Amino acid sequence: QVLLVESGGGLVQAGGSLRLSCAASGRTFSNYVRGWFRQAPGKEREFVAAIGWSAASTYYADSVKGRFTISRDNANDTVTLQMNDLKPEDSAVYYCAAGRRVAVPFTTTAFDYWGQGTQVTVSL
Repeated sequence: QVLLVESGGGLVQAGGSLRLSCAASGRTFSNYVRGWFRQAPGKEREFVAAIGWSAASTYYADSVKGRFTISRDNANDTVTLQMNDLKPEDSAVYYCAAGRRVAVPFTTTAFDYWGQGTQVTVSL
């Protein structure tokens, strides 16, 4: 069974930081594009960040540029999202994803595998 499992979510005050991790099992994703999406209540799932298989290319939504950093460790098949200077509008369930043939713009349909999500709540 192929699994992507997120961890690291929680409650943080505005201006704080969280680090999300996504571990893979069941297959290797070292040659997949890895991404993070988020979904707030009543809203559609939106792109947050993505990283190419070699980690040479990273992509960010405008809303998180300069605050979030995506990275990957292909040896351990994990991807992380470092989130700094968090704002209440960053509150959402965060999902990691993996896709083989993914290109800009990063849509949910382009990713083949998804985790179950981890809740991030940012309070004032």
